[in-house]
Amino acid sequence: MKKIVVEDDHFLKILGVILDPTTPEPHREAVCRFFAHDVPDFLGWCEQLRARFPGLYPVEVVFVADQEELAAKIREADAAIVESLIIDRSVLAAAPRLALVHKFGTITNNIDLAACAEHNVPVATVRRHVNIAVAEQAFSLAMALAKRIRPLAGLVEAGALEAAGWHVRERSPFAGYSNFSGITGLKMLFGATLGIIGLGEVGRELARRAQAFEMKTLYFQRRRLAEQDELSLGATYARLDDLMARSDFIVVQLPLNESTRGLIGRNELARVKPGAVLINVARAELIDHDALIEALEHGRLGGFGLDVGYNEPTDPAEPLLQYRDGNVILMPHTAIGARDNALYDLDRLCSNVWHAVTGRHASN
Repeated sequence: MKKIVVEDDHFLKILGVILDPTTPEPHREAVCRFFAHDVPDFLGWCEQLRARFPGLYPVEVVFVADQEELAAKIREADAAIVESLIIDRSVLAAAPRLALVHKFGTITNNIDLAACAEHNVPVATVRRHVNIAVAEQAFSLAMALAKRIRPLAGLVEAGALEAAGWHVRERSPFAGYSNFSGITGLKMLFGATLGIIGLGEVGRELARRAQAFEMKTLYFQRRRLAEQDELSLGATYARLDDLMARSDFIVVQLPLNESTRGLIGRNELARVKPGAVLINVARAELIDHDALIEALEHGRLGGFGLDVGYNEPTDPAEPLLQYRDGNVILMPHTAIGARDNALYDLDRLCSNVWHAVTGRHASN
């Protein structure tokens, strides 16, 4: 039986059900429940995929959590699938059967491409629909907050507008009647500055979309991109405090770990341009909760959008809930969209693995 070493990731965990018949039943049941609302017959989908890729199933899927475990289990592997783990010369030297290195994404900074070429090991990537969906969610929140969609939706009768504090003016032959109730605080994305904290897979999808909106893009992360990458994405590097002060829209898009937890705290929020919109479609804890509440209480933020809650489901006592009928949009962790996005990503990944382990060339 062929062997695939896979980085332990909640999406890549699905591969165990697709490809490895020894996957424990609790694992299998959890994945089926994950898909149930969009793909009620997920196991049937798996059977269809296997039929399209004869010779791929069954394989032994071995999950690895860190670099040490990767080094210990890579021997005799036919393929390696990684998201952040490093594939270097030492890993390649320990895996003489390796027919493919697959990045679960498009950024290959963690893979020594030259070493892979020297070992005749092809490298495949996949532009993940899940990441695109998350970027779309961020822009959906930005648009909704900029146009004040949530508090104004359905607010069209004179009585309702007056009750909400807006004054309906009379018509005049000498002036147009647009925004007849004098709604304030409306914004445009065109010409505005977008600050992206973390220009990884999703961050780059954000930058590409910002170009279409003709926004100026600033970014901050630990390592600055190569000049060519900055030019292609239309993104300019800035220090974090500078980004916070200059951006009209700020999107926090980093992995959550001990170095990023609470990265956006009181000092950072104190530097925000008054009225700026803050969006988080990554992990809530990237933003210090108490500092966020204070910024909203003091009216410093023009809006806040959050996809992944501090608790899920959200505690009814959560202070953010008091703002949800105004300039705060809280979503129930829906950024990745329909499960079809995950199916596309996994289908493409399996296709690349199949081409490699059955003697064909992997594709991107």
